[in-house]
Formats: sequence, structure tokens, C-alpha cells
Amino acid sequence: MNMTIELKDLNFLGENLHRPESVIATSKGELFVSDHECSVHQLGQPRKKLIGKPDGFLTNGIALTPQREFLVANLGTECGGGVWRIDHEHRITPFLMEVDGHAMSNTNFVTIDARGRTWISMSTRMVPRYRAFNAQTADGFIAVIDQLGARIVADDISFTNECRVDPTGEWLYVNETYGRKLSRYRIINQEQCVLGPKDVVYQFTNGDFPDGLSFDAQGGVWVACVVSNRVVRVAQDGSAHVILEDPNEKIIAHAEAKYAQNAMTQEDVYAGTVQTLGNVSSIAFGGADFKTVYLGNLGATRIATFQSTIAGAQPPHWHY
Repeated sequence: MNMTIELKDLNFLGENLHRPESVIATSKGELFVSDHECSVHQLGQPRKKLIGKPDGFLTNGIALTPQREFLVANLGTECGGGVWRIDHEHRITPFLMEVDGHAMSNTNFVTIDARGRTWISMSTRMVPRYRAFNAQTADGFIAVIDQLGARIVADDISFTNECRVDPTGEWLYVNETYGRKLSRYRIINQEQCVLGPKDVVYQFTNGDFPDGLSFDAQGGVWVACVVSNRVVRVAQDGSAHVILEDPNEKIIAHAEAKYAQNAMTQEDVYAGTVQTLGNVSSIAFGGADFKTVYLGNLGATRIATFQSTIAGAQPPHWHY
């Protein structure tokens, strides 16, 4: 079942947001977004001062814990990257700064699955990270924290971005931004989080650099692509359909040329922020029927939302 949304169908929420890259919706009707100033901001509520934030901290992915605290992926290499915890008083403290002897300087995303395991994506070991904005570099990894502790479970990933366990609990999906792939690993041992070999689900082209992902109730994977400002649904059979797009062909052509030369820069990636979608970066389903879609972004001051004919899958944090 395919659907297409036009820009005129969008509504917008929030104002004066600062890099709302990640969005979390809950059964209580709450909407939380990542925020450059206060790290996590609840829409419709006053901003809370973040206590203990180090210089250079850059909030990227966020996760709501069962205790209603937050885990935050820090892309700020100046302060060591890593995953940090925000408590109920909005104090921020380190949660995990290295794993298996590797510094987590470019931590991109963090999520908690239905089994209570914490999954973390580290985009690249390169510093600065733009050195990995090419197809040749594949030094990112995925780590897990469970009853056995923290450890790397998947490596050699081409700029690891969002990763999530699918609703069946059998697969771990991940976006490889500069490999331009949606990939997945079968979880072959649930107790020890042992993963099988990587399976490439879909290869992107034409300005699409996959960032965030979410699942729908029909087994589809929705992928937010920076640069192109597209939301693409990848079906179970591997076919893809563009749900929503806000492309700038000049920006896409320039990015493709730079990518072909292994010369992409941060400026090339962020060029898409001038569009209405602001460089769409993440997708969250919410509402009573899971048919309200919220889109995070890298550069706009608000988030876009629309009604879908396809329901999303209930995320693990829904009733936290």
C-alpha cells in the first residue's frame, strides 16, 4: 500500500527549536525533541536549563528510559562524544564514554528496545567526522548494553546512523549514511545479542543519504534522507516508495558530484536545511492510532507533521 504526501499537506509544531534532530512521541501525547540548548525539550512546555552541560556538547539521538529519564547521543567530539544521561532535575552526566577500549567520540544515536537493551551507534572513528563522508570509509560500529555489560556487536559500518530493533524482535536495522544503505542484522542469539551477517535491504541513490528510520505496522521501514529531504518507505519485498519529498535539484547535483569525488563536506550535507523540511533527519509515529507522523530535522525551527494512511508500529517507549 503506497501513499504520497505533498508539502501543502504538512502542519508544523514548535517554534524557535534548535536542531530538533530526534523526536519521541508517547501515549500521554507528549512530544520530546532533541535541542541544541537544553538537549531535550518537550513541545508546549518551557525550556529547562540543562545542568552540567560541557562545552561543545551536541545532542543528536535521544531515548526515553523506563524511569522517564533520557539517554542522549553526543556528537560533540570536543567533550568526548559518548552517551549521557539526563535525570529528572535535568542534570546531565556521562553514561558510556568508551566501549571495548574504543572512545565514542562520534556517538550518533541511542535507543532502548522492548527487552530493555540499549543500542548505540557510533558513526565513525574518524575525527573530525567529515573525513568519513565517503563510501570508502566503513569504521563505524554498533554497541549494546545488556545484562552482560557494554560491548561492540557490529563493526565496519559506513557511517552508522539510526539503528533500531524491528517489531518482531528478530532484526536490528541500521542506516549507513555514506554507504547509502539500509542494512539489517538478524539477532541469532537474543540472550547474548549475537548478530548474524549484514544484509543490505536497500541501496539509496539520487541525493538520498539515509539518517533516521522507523517501522510501520505493515512491516515497512520509513527512512528519512538528508540532502534530498525525502521520506522513503522500504517495503518487506525490498521495493521503495517516496512518501514525501522536498528536493533542491541544484543542492542534490552538487552533493552527488562531491560524493563521487570523495570530497563531501559538512556544508554539502547541511545545504538541505534551506528547504521547508529543514534536512529531514528522523521519523516518529504517534497519536492514538499511530497515524500521526512527526519529522525531525537538522536545520528548521519547527517540526513537520502529517496524517498517514499507514499506521506506525508501537515503539517500546510508548507507555513509559
